[in-house]
Amino acid sequence: MTPHTDETNGTSGVHTTPPLPGLWLTGISSQYPPYLLGPEKLDEFANRFFDVEKPGLKKLLQINKTSGIETRASIGDYQSGFASRPEAPSLNDLDTFYRRAGVDLAAQACRKAMREWGGRPSDITHTVAVTCTNQGNPGYDLLVARRLGLPHTVDRMLLHGVGCAGGLAIMRAAAQIASGATSRSKPARVLAFACELCTPNVRHDLAEAEACADPADVSIAGVLFADGAAAFVLCNDIGLEQPPHDDGDGDGDVRDRAEPLFQLLEWGNGTIPDTSQYMGFYAEGTGFRTVLTRDVPAFTKTAIGPMFSQLVPSFREKVGLDTLGVPDFDWALHPGGEAIIHGAQAMLGLTDEQLRATREIYRTRGNSSSPTVLAVLDLLRKMGRGKDHVVATSFGPGLAIEMCLLRRYREE
Repeated sequence: MTPHTDETNGTSGVHTTPPLPGLWLTGISSQYPPYLLGPEKLDEFANRFFDVEKPGLKKLLQINKTSGIETRASIGDYQSGFASRPEAPSLNDLDTFYRRAGVDLAAQACRKAMREWGGRPSDITHTVAVTCTNQGNPGYDLLVARRLGLPHTVDRMLLHGVGCAGGLAIMRAAAQIASGATSRSKPARVLAFACELCTPNVRHDLAEAEACADPADVSIAGVLFADGAAAFVLCNDIGLEQPPHDDGDGDGDVRDRAEPLFQLLEWGNGTIPDTSQYMGFYAEGTGFRTVLTRDVPAFTKTAIGPMFSQLVPSFREKVGLDTLGVPDFDWALHPGGEAIIHGAQAMLGLTDEQLRATREIYRTRGNSSSPTVLAVLDLLRKMGRGKDHVVATSFGPGLAIEMCLLRRYREE
């Protein structure tokens, strides 16, 4: 970057800005469990255990038919395991199950992202993880790290309390870690991952709906949330250069360079004042109580534009394009529900093409909370050349909004 005139420093009056540090996504993946359940499966399940004529549950099952989700990714088939017992699973049951099945799913996502990155487990310097469907200590991130054979010295961070915003919260944290490593002239190869198992909580969701006397107050969590995991590897410039290693050909050590997929150039987060009562997730003796009111879409759709306007001037400067606006980006929008997708599209004037990956993930997999926006980003890059620039945005309890602005890596 060229020098520019700045306030005098007492000598030349010229201030030289440091070069723009590179933050690169070099591998990204999503991993869903094997079952895809249509709306009729939830109807059958509810009829086995609950009074479906109760006003709250009746309303929920009506929403189930019109949610826009054709199939939800599920760790189980609603026929066996917790779904077949007379009693609902306890919080202890959910914890034990997650720390087996959730760790397996997260490790699968991580291996896929690491294969695309091309490095070795021993080259990972940091991990950043998130979940809201497990609260165990030590965190599940340690179990995943062990499963992957990461070094015992890997620098670990586990986020909690961010819900559906978690996928981009770990991207923000990874970016801050990598930027800090750059300032210390150290490599950063950050493995970040998110995993949620929401469907094992379905008995609790349906019981809450059955007990809800006013259909207008029913939480739609039971017909919305799915299971899934996602992961990515983010490197700084120094971390793009792999440590030397012996490739076994007898010629000595070689050094590889990871090929980027996206460059992360801007990110931000914030909370919408006086909205924390509209979304929440709380541990109870018989499961997790989800608060998700119909007020959420109205607030989230009005928060996206201001956050984008806050971040895009700096992004324009970094890419050298002064007129970039909403139409110039593909949008990896967290598919929090049909009303959120429609509201954001109408508010920003987005085309169906800009939201193609968001709609496809929502239609075929549902909302798996924190990994979902990363799954959208993973799918988006596989849906043709697309636009050069991408906005990823998600929302969570708080109400919180996360946003990242990326540039696709194009080889000239």
